[in-house]
Amino acid sequence: MGRPGAFAVLMPLWGRDLPERLELALTSATLDQQLRPDLLILTVDGPLPDPLEAVVERVAAGEFGPATVLRHDAHRGVAAALQDGLETSPHDLIARADADDICRPERFALQIPRMDEDGLDLLGSGMREFSDRIAPGTGPLRTRPLHHEEIARYLPHHSPFHHPTVVLRRSVALAVGGYRDLALLEDYWLWERMMLGGARMGNLPEVLVDYRVDEQLFARRGGWKLFASDLQLQRRMLSDRVTSPGGFLRNLALRATYRFVPGWARRIGYRRFVEQSLSTAGAREGIHTSRRAEDEPPPTPSAPIL
Repeated sequence: MGRPGAFAVLMPLWGRDLPERLELALTSATLDQQLRPDLLILTVDGPLPDPLEAVVERVAAGEFGPATVLRHDAHRGVAAALQDGLETSPHDLIARADADDICRPERFALQIPRMDEDGLDLLGSGMREFSDRIAPGTGPLRTRPLHHEEIARYLPHHSPFHHPTVVLRRSVALAVGGYRDLALLEDYWLWERMMLGGARMGNLPEVLVDYRVDEQLFARRGGWKLFASDLQLQRRMLSDRVTSPGGFLRNLALRATYRFVPGWARRIGYRRFVEQSLSTAGAREGIHTSRRAEDEPPPTPSAPIL
């Protein structure tokens, strides 16, 4: 079989990332891949400290393969960084990667051929958590529904993709407006618009990314700003007839509870109740998923797409 289609890896970077984590993420997404990307697009969102700049200089010099470095003079947010990368890429297939996660060596060799073989516009995978205390490959498993029809049923309630695992078709994403600014939900909003635009979607069951989790993750997932994002996205999905009025109210009530409980309660509630409830709901609805992303509120009852 001939070489799969050309593709780019899109990675945003900002001043609070750590150089040693960035170097590991870059290596895993390029040099360590069984199928290496044709281009690395590193979008630098605002000024960087000298240690990060040193790594960026190595990227620009080609140490991690062919690369383009884009820069924002000021920090504009991840949506703007990702949108710049989408618009700049010469390749239609874009693989997302984050500056502190680890891509498994087989990731692109499995994902890139499937995009054309299955006629997909958006493809994610499973991932495992790790941290400074939990070694890569040993942490909790996160999965999502595998097939297009399951994903379409799941999407009105929760994001059906793990963003750091996604490969997307640039032309389809740009046709629906690409990434738009919505705090911590810019990816979910894009998935909704791609689905409405006719995108074919899927997830691979394999774990292809190790996702870094730090101690402050639950604390960052609460507060008024994120609830405002929830409200905006839920209103949009109601207007788009992706969810029903009843589903809108259920989703909003659960998200309000999740956003405004203390961080420690959010962590305990997720670990003790959310994983179990998702597993039960998934078995009932035929959704192939075991653990859900901890940056989302608990699942709501299933409702048809109107």
